[in-house]
Formats: sequence, C-alpha cells, structure tokens
Amino acid sequence: MAGQRGGVDRELSRAKRGLGIDVLTAARNRVRRVFTDFANVYCSFSGGKDSGVLLELAAQEARLRGRRLGVLIVDLEAQYEHTIDYVHTMLARHADVLEVYWVALPMSLRNAVSQFQPQWQCWDPAARDSWVRPLPEHPGVISDPGFFGFFHTGMEFEDFIVRFGEWYAELHGGRLTACLVGIRSDESLNRFRTIASRKKTRHQGLAWTTWIDGTLYNAYPVYDWRTEDVWRFYGRSRTPYNRVYDLMHRAGVSIHAARLCQPYGDDQKRGLWLYHIIEPRTWGRVVARVQGANFGARYARETGNIMGRVTIERPEGMTWREYAMSLLASMPPATADAYKDRIAWFIHWHSVNTPGCEGGVIPDDGPIDRKHPSWRRVCKVILTYDYWCKGLTFSPPAHREAYQRYKKTMEIRRREWGFDGL
Repeated sequence: MAGQRGGVDRELSRAKRGLGIDVLTAARNRVRRVFTDFANVYCSFSGGKDSGVLLELAAQEARLRGRRLGVLIVDLEAQYEHTIDYVHTMLARHADVLEVYWVALPMSLRNAVSQFQPQWQCWDPAARDSWVRPLPEHPGVISDPGFFGFFHTGMEFEDFIVRFGEWYAELHGGRLTACLVGIRSDESLNRFRTIASRKKTRHQGLAWTTWIDGTLYNAYPVYDWRTEDVWRFYGRSRTPYNRVYDLMHRAGVSIHAARLCQPYGDDQKRGLWLYHIIEPRTWGRVVARVQGANFGARYARETGNIMGRVTIERPEGMTWREYAMSLLASMPPATADAYKDRIAWFIHWHSVNTPGCEGGVIPDDGPIDRKHPSWRRVCKVILTYDYWCKGLTFSPPAHREAYQRYKKTMEIRRREWGFDGL
C-alpha cells in the first residue's frame, strides 16, 4: 500500500550515482561485458526506440566478435504498420549476425477497455478474419503453436518471455545465457526498482543484471539513459528508428510520453486514440478486434487520462458504497470477483493501518488520492476499468501462476475478514 512504500523509495533513491562517463560509453562497455561473460546472448526487440538502440549496439558487438546474436520479437498483432516496417529494416540491417525468433502465437493479453472481455488473444485462430493485420512474412516467423514444447494456446505474455529464455538457453547447450532488455530506470518506479533492488540475485554483483532462472539472466545496458539520450543517439549515429515516433510528435505527444505496446493494456489504452490519427487503416481493424476499443479511445481523448483526472458522479439517492455494489453486480462474475479480491484487501489494510477505519469501515466520500480510503475511490477504480486496481495501489501479477496462488489465498482471507459477501 502507499503508506508502506516511502521508506523503500528513499532507500532506493540513494542508489543513484554518476559513473564519470557518458551513457553511450557505459552501455557499450556493458554490452561488451555481456558478450565476454555469457556464451549465449539474445536481445528482446519490440520495435520501440529503446530496444532499437540496444539491438544496434549488441549487433555491432556481435559482428566485432564474429558471434551470433539471437533476437526475440513477440508480435502482439495490433501493431502500427510503421513498427513492422522498422522491424524489417533492423533485421535486414543486421542479417549477417542475427538469429531471428519472430513469435506470432495466440497469447492472452489484457483488454482494459471492456469489463465483458477483460482479456483478448492475439493471433487467435478462431478470429482470423478480424486480425488487425496478416501474419508477418519473414523466415524467422514462428506461428505454429507446436514449435515450442512449452507453449499452449492462450499462454500469458509474461509467462512466455521467461519460458522462451529457458528454452533458448537449453537449445544452446544450457550454458550461461543473457537476455538483453531495453528498459530505462527513469521510465517508471517499477523499472527503477528492477535495477536498484538489493534483494535480487545479480551476475557477479552487477546491478544492471538480474538472475531469472537456471543459467538465464536479464541484462539492462541502457538502464541509465534518459529519453533525450536515446534521441541524441539516433540523431548522431544516423541509425534507423521507428518513424511512428515522428507522427506521434506531430500529434502533440511529448517525447517522454511516446511509447509502443499492445494498445488495449491498462496504461497503453491512453494512446488508443493515436491509431485513429496516425494510421486510420490500422485503426479500423483495432476497433473491430476487441470490445470497447472505440469507447476507450474516445474516453481517453476527452478526459486526457483514462486512469487519472476523471470526474465521477453517483446516481441520486445512492451512497458511494451502494453505487460500488451496484457496479459490481452488473459485471460478469469473474470480473467482479477479481475486483472484490482487491477491494477486500484494500479495506482490510486500512482497517489495520488507518485511524478511524477500524472494523473494516471506510468513509463513503472523500478525496480521490493515494492517502485517503473511501468508497468513492473504489467507484472511480471500477468506472475507469482499472482491472488491476492501480488506483488502490495494487500492481498486476508477475505471471499466471502467481495470480492463481493469489486467488486461492484471497478466497480464504475474504472469509476470515468477513468480506466474503462483498
């Protein structure tokens, strides 16, 4: 909860310190260290600006050493045409050193613009006629669900990423394997914590590495780059980049807010409206692909922030608690139950830690911020389709197995706390 994080954040902030060299030199040194220490190296490439920088640096190092570099592209179907063009450009640019795994498999992804379809499945064979785009054409494309022994239709994206790394390490003799990931610590607190955590296992004490499992590690060579550093690199090196960023900039999106992801996620839905402006043809397919896409785009455009600055009202004659119960009763049972678990935890935490909330009684009305519990705050989370209840200071689960364990635990705890009938 919010009240528990302040000390951790202050502790982590003290981990920031200068290295006395520019970020490009530091990143090249880290990439060089990875190729020296790890027998197998592959790069996770999304087609975005950060992973594009990392792929360029890694491919240059692989070429100098006469090594092969694996590249993992998880294609989530609902992508900009510019992104696919850029992926093809980079694969052709470094074809002499790349070992390509362009994965286009039916995976389950979050749909944050509909309570009735809280997940959608990219490349769903049953929805072939409504795919946003056809399967990509490249020798490295993997569209057969049987290609990987560990894969099953509907597998969660987060689960696939880990299992692929384990599979790749085994494929190459089970030797020490590094996955290069283009995340930067200034993008979010969670990404900063990924780097700064003192609890994780690191490779030889290097803070920019994280042990995943077995012989597999993640490495984050550009973790200390700022957005300005990324664009300075592209400007000075003349390295190709995804031209969709130019169109985003023309649409009024700042360089710090422009990012690429599957469009229906909890954070990514704020950029749904951009498809309409940047690629109208793609937009038509995006709208038809999942429930709620057009509403989500309009809502995000008109309010400015679908997860934040939204004014909410309750029906006349209803309390906020009654309104919350009414909203939950209108949802599909599975969706409502997911909300109820987090609402129960939210109320229980404040009953223990917030004066005046003893016995599980929180105020009906109050300010909508991270400090004050209220049923009004609960209603806002529901009305904004905040499925993971980030507005109540929760985070999405790391993977499906963790979420299933959480669900079983919450069944017991809701009974113990007296919220079983919530």
